[in-house]
Amino acid sequence: MLQFVVWNADPELFSFGPVSVRWYGLMFAIGFTVGYWIVSKMFRHEGAPEKWLGSLLAYVVVATIVGARLGHVFFYEWDYYSQHPGEILQIWHGGLASHGGTIAIIIALFLWSWIVAKKPASWVFDKITVAIALVGGLIRLGNLFNSEIYGGPTDLPWGFVFVRDGQTIPAHPTQLYEALCYFALFGLLMWMYWKKNAQERPWLITGVFFIGIFLPRFLIEYVKNVQVSSEYAMIEQYGMNMGQVLSIPFILIGVGLVCWSLTHKKVKFTFPNRFADEDSDRKKKH
Repeated sequence: MLQFVVWNADPELFSFGPVSVRWYGLMFAIGFTVGYWIVSKMFRHEGAPEKWLGSLLAYVVVATIVGARLGHVFFYEWDYYSQHPGEILQIWHGGLASHGGTIAIIIALFLWSWIVAKKPASWVFDKITVAIALVGGLIRLGNLFNSEIYGGPTDLPWGFVFVRDGQTIPAHPTQLYEALCYFALFGLLMWMYWKKNAQERPWLITGVFFIGIFLPRFLIEYVKNVQVSSEYAMIEQYGMNMGQVLSIPFILIGVGLVCWSLTHKKVKFTFPNRFADEDSDRKKKH
């Protein structure tokens, strides 16, 4: 019977001269590529202009990278980066926080809704969150290949010995725990959209997303190692680490959105013409 897994995966997939491709980056790229395709299918399904997709992708990618980096800087290691501001931009050295990325994406989607789509923000949130659940799971697989953000010691048969990080005893593979939760959430949200037309209840999919992402995150943090040493004082004082404290507001927002959506009438967003912008451009050319 399996006692534990010796994990010694190389985080680098391959290199070409000075350029190297890492599993983390590959997972990130696959997530955004597949996520873009999923959202494009939703746009086609509802008849939304396809040309919106390019700007939406740009908003989300920039918000994810900038927000996740600044989240790590301000939430986890501000004492260090306040003294070394030049290193804030050195994102290749690691240091991304999902809560920061989430906050930035929320801001970006509201801006995109007001500037580009001119539709209620719920319309895009209830689509993009489906793709983000998939991206989140893939990023956690990237963390696994990097042998990072794993948990404390365990004697469970699926414990991982992270050799590359100098470990000699099995630990909780919390990256896999989170990845499995996020992939299950992705499946649920896809079912809600394509089989139950849940998008007709504004904010329902988004509310389920917030609960499905941050409630498992909150619970898994109990077996995860702290990210920075400053969290020990927080755990001693509050019984929770930074990841858990930051997850609570999102869980409450999720519950609030679900309750709101289920107590309001269904809404079906319409567009004047399927891919109207593209049709107009073609007519002008002819």
